[in-house]
Amino acid sequence: MKKVLIITYYWPPSGGAGVQRWLKFTRYLPGFGWQPVVYAPENPEAPVDDHSLVKDVHQQVKVLKRRIWEPYGFYRRFLGMSPADRINAGFLSEKEKPRKKEGISVWIRGNLFIPDARRFWIRPSVRFLKQHLRKNPVDAIISSGPPHSMHLIAMKLRKQVDVPWIADFRDPWTDIDFYHQLRLTRRADRRHRSLEQAVLKGADRVVVIGETMAGRFGELAGIDPEVVPNGYDEADFTMVQDKTPAPGEDGSHTRAEGPSGTSPEPSHKSGAGPAAGDRFTILHVGAMNKDRNHPAFWNVLASLVSRHPEFARAVELRLIGKLDYSVTESIRAAGLEEITRLETYLPHDRIAGTLRSAALLYLPVNRTPNARMIQTGKIFEYMASGRPVVGTGPVDGDAAAILADAGAGKMLDFDDEQGLKEAILGYFTQFRAGSLPVTKPPVQYSRKNLAGRLAQILDDLAE
Repeated sequence: MKKVLIITYYWPPSGGAGVQRWLKFTRYLPGFGWQPVVYAPENPEAPVDDHSLVKDVHQQVKVLKRRIWEPYGFYRRFLGMSPADRINAGFLSEKEKPRKKEGISVWIRGNLFIPDARRFWIRPSVRFLKQHLRKNPVDAIISSGPPHSMHLIAMKLRKQVDVPWIADFRDPWTDIDFYHQLRLTRRADRRHRSLEQAVLKGADRVVVIGETMAGRFGELAGIDPEVVPNGYDEADFTMVQDKTPAPGEDGSHTRAEGPSGTSPEPSHKSGAGPAAGDRFTILHVGAMNKDRNHPAFWNVLASLVSRHPEFARAVELRLIGKLDYSVTESIRAAGLEEITRLETYLPHDRIAGTLRSAALLYLPVNRTPNARMIQTGKIFEYMASGRPVVGTGPVDGDAAAILADAGAGKMLDFDDEQGLKEAILGYFTQFRAGSLPVTKPPVQYSRKNLAGRLAQILDDLAE
């Protein structure tokens, strides 16, 4: 088999959205004639750990790990955080931080650690990989970002070894949703944009997850990126059983109790779906930062609970994943504590059954300048579950187009309270009648088929 070196920051046992793309690609690439060699940090600053993902690592994948130094210890001490506190991606803060100190830390992050806090891993990684490839040659190199320091490792390595390089962007660089919050000086902004141009023009191929991002990179660098979206793994949804434990059973998640001190247990099992008479569970899986905290959603739920007794008796809002403190404040302000169940994290091998146990899946898109290009990785697993999806975001964005193409649900504008209310009530009516729609996910988004598309790009590049 041909070999491909994959440089990535996220790898099991790290959990969260960042690890899924390349964990799943490497699971299927050997079937298309490519043996992956993964290079990842031994001690990354991952937002969560998920040891259930280790079993998804294909036996033919060779994994190289090296220690990394990151400045997060200083960050924790500066903000008065515990050494055990995890650093979340983006700008998600589970607790409100001192505003002045947080502002200073953001300025340092954006202006001194360019392109990101993993920059100190670039030089030692290039040195190590150059030596490794002399004895263990590969046919292609792939870097996955963010963090974009992974691209700089590949770019510098490409200049020293005659091996074609693919830069894979799971998210954009200067168009990422929080870029405008980094408090950049003009000099720092120019540096970020200069490095972005160097990567886009220096890579032999650029791969992105969506059409809008591809168009934007084409405008920025005059290139024609390949689009290979995220997807769903059919194996995760085949013969799945609901493995959702009771709260506190394995310590993987906790429940935020309402004023009564209790929360209803889930009554659904995976398979055919929830039946009439069960809880009408509205489920969101994944992190919810302040940019995904849309007032319209809470306003609509509060209104439905207060004005529709049947809905109030049946509804349960289940949020699995880390929440920005603004989200918990919104739940409290809307008076929704009684119907809300919060769980900090669920191992990925329990996600498929949990999605199928819900009646309705909620998909908020970041309300940021780049909102049209945001898909969120969860959209594909949402679709694979067969459960209807209701989203709040740009109705002309990539996520809306994917939902419409699959017939998997509805995307409503951020502020469209009337449309959102009608959609939720419509699904509730179908739920009560036992006629909720069950959709089949488009096969083009299966991880196996997407790995085949990626293998074709590799084949063309390695010829």
